[in-house]
Amino acid sequence: MKMLLPNEIDFAEYENIIHKGPLNFIRCNTLKISPDELLLKLRKKWDIEQPYPNHKEIMLVKNELLPGELGNAIEHLLGYYYIQEVSSMMSAIALSPSPGESVIDLMASPGSKTTQIASLMQNTGNLIANDVKLDRIMILASNLEKNGVSNCIVLKHDAVDLCERLIKKHYKFDKILLDVPCSGEGTLRSSAKTFLMWNPKMIKNLGRMQKKFIANALKLLKKDGILVYSTCTHAPEENESVISFALDNFPVEVQKVSLPLKTRSGITKWKEDTYNKQVENCHRIYPQDNDSEGFFVCKLKLKEEIKD
Repeated sequence: MKMLLPNEIDFAEYENIIHKGPLNFIRCNTLKISPDELLLKLRKKWDIEQPYPNHKEIMLVKNELLPGELGNAIEHLLGYYYIQEVSSMMSAIALSPSPGESVIDLMASPGSKTTQIASLMQNTGNLIANDVKLDRIMILASNLEKNGVSNCIVLKHDAVDLCERLIKKHYKFDKILLDVPCSGEGTLRSSAKTFLMWNPKMIKNLGRMQKKFIANALKLLKKDGILVYSTCTHAPEENESVISFALDNFPVEVQKVSLPLKTRSGITKWKEDTYNKQVENCHRIYPQDNDSEGFFVCKLKLKEEIKD
C-alpha cells in the first residue's frame, strides 16, 4: 500500500481509517418504495442523510446503532432498503442497466448488486443471477424475494462453465456484471480477518483466475455490450492487470463513467509490469477519500462481437 500511496500524508490517512469501522450506508429499494417515502419513515427513528443528490437511493444512517439494529428494523424486514456499503453500489451504477435489457450477474450472492440491478431495470427485461455454492444461492434467493425482484432467474453454476454453456447456445447479453472473488484488501474496515488471510501468493493465483473469468464472460456480450469488472481489492494484479489483459486480447475499450464517489485513475505501471494505457480510465476507490471501504471498478465496451 505504501507503493500505491507514496505520499506520506495520504498513506497515513489510509492507515488510520482502515482501523475504524465502516459507516452505516443503506440503499433504498425502489421496487417497493421511493427514496422520499423511505426517508420520511426512517427519519422518525434515525438521523438520515442523502449525501449524493443525483443518487437519492443512497442513504447514510448517522446515529450510533445497536448491534443488529439496521437489520432488525421493520423497513428492512419488509425489503424497503438493503444494507450495502456505498463503494459496493458503484458496480451497478457503472453498469447502468436499462428496463427491458438482458443482463447477467455471474457471481451474484448475496444479492446486493443483483437487487440494485433489478431496481434499475424496474423489474423488466431478463436478469440472470448466478453463483456456484448452494448455501450462497439460498441467501441470494432469499434476498431477491425479500426485495420483490420478479425479473430474475437464479442459476447454480461455476461461472466459467456457465459461460461456456451459454456460448454454445449462442446466448448474448446487453450487459454483464463480473464482480469477482478477490483478496479483499478493500474490506479491512468491516472484516479484520483480511489482515490475517492476506498473502502475495493468493493475489497471484486470484489474478490468473480473474483473467479466465473475464476472457469467458466477454464472449457472452452483444456488439456494443457493456461488461463491468469490479473487485474489493487494491491489488493491481487483480485489477489493472486483468483489464490490460482484456484490452490486449479482445476487441474492447474502457469507457469513462461518472460515479458519485471520489475516485482515482487506474495505474499503468506496477513493479516490473506496464499496462495498457486505457487502464487510466478505470476507477480506484480508496477508503480515505470517501470514508468508505476500498473498491475497483472498470466499464468495458465490446466493439465487435466475439465469435465462438
